Amino acid sequence: MSTLKLLYETSYPINDFIHVKIPTVGEVLDHEDDYYSLVYLLTAMPIDLMVMLDDAGVDWTTVNEYDVFLMMFTAMQAQDTSLVFDNLDLSKFAMAVNQQNGNVVLRDEANNITIDRAIHGQVARVLRRIHNLKQDRRKPANKEARDYMLERARIKAKRNRNRKQESELETLIVAMVNTPEFKYDFDGVRNMTIFQFNESVQQVIKKVEYNNRMIGVYAGTVSTKNLSQDDLNWLTHKQRR
Repeated sequence: MSTLKLLYETSYPINDFIHVKIPTVGEVLDHEDDYYSLVYLLTAMPIDLMVMLDDAGVDWTTVNEYDVFLMMFTAMQAQDTSLVFDNLDLSKFAMAVNQQNGNVVLRDEANNITIDRAIHGQVARVLRRIHNLKQDRRKPANKEARDYMLERARIKAKRNRNRKQESELETLIVAMVNTPEFKYDFDGVRNMTIFQFNESVQQVIKKVEYNNRMIGVYAGTVSTKNLSQDDLNWLTHKQRR
C-alpha cells in the first residue's frame, strides 16, 4: 500500500469527481462537532457502532465497514459535507445495484458519479491518515464474548451520554502551544491544515517520549539493549493503519 503524501495538500483526489478536503484547523474549530461526526461515520468499523447496530436488530459481527457506511449514508446526506468533500453533493446520491456484479453502490445519475466499496475504502483510508485513526478489526471469539463486549459498550455509551462534551481540539491546541517543541502560537495554528497539526502532535509526543527515555539511559535506569531502533529515533513515527 503506497504512502499518502498529504503534508502540503489541501485536498486529496480519489478520482476525477471525488476529492477529500483537508481543512485548516480554524475551519475544523468553527464546525468541530459536525466535522468529526462525519469523519467518524465515514471511517466507522462495525465494532465502533455495535450498540447502534444492535438497537437496529443488526448483529455487528456479521457486517463489514462498507455495510455500515451504507446504513449510515442517509444520516450523512443530511449534513454539510463541505469540509470533507470538495464539490460533492451527497444529497444527489441514491442506492443502486451494479448490474455487472450485483453489488450495492451509491449513484449520482445526473453527474455520473458512483461510490462503491473501493471508493469508500479509499476515502476512509485518507481520512484515517489525516486523523491518525486506527481500524479496529476485533471480533469476539464466541457469543459470550460478543455479549460481554456489547454490554461494556452500552455502559460506556450511557456514561458518555450524560458527560459534558468539551472541545478535544481546543484542548490539544492549548497543550501544544504551551509545549516548547511546538513553534506555533494560537493564531498561527489556525492556518495549519488539520493533517499538519495532527502530525505535529504525534511528532511532539514522540520527541517528549524520546527525551524522557534518554534521561533514563543517562541516569542508568533504562538499558539501550532493551530499546528498538525506533525508540532511539525521534525523527519518524509509524503511521497508524
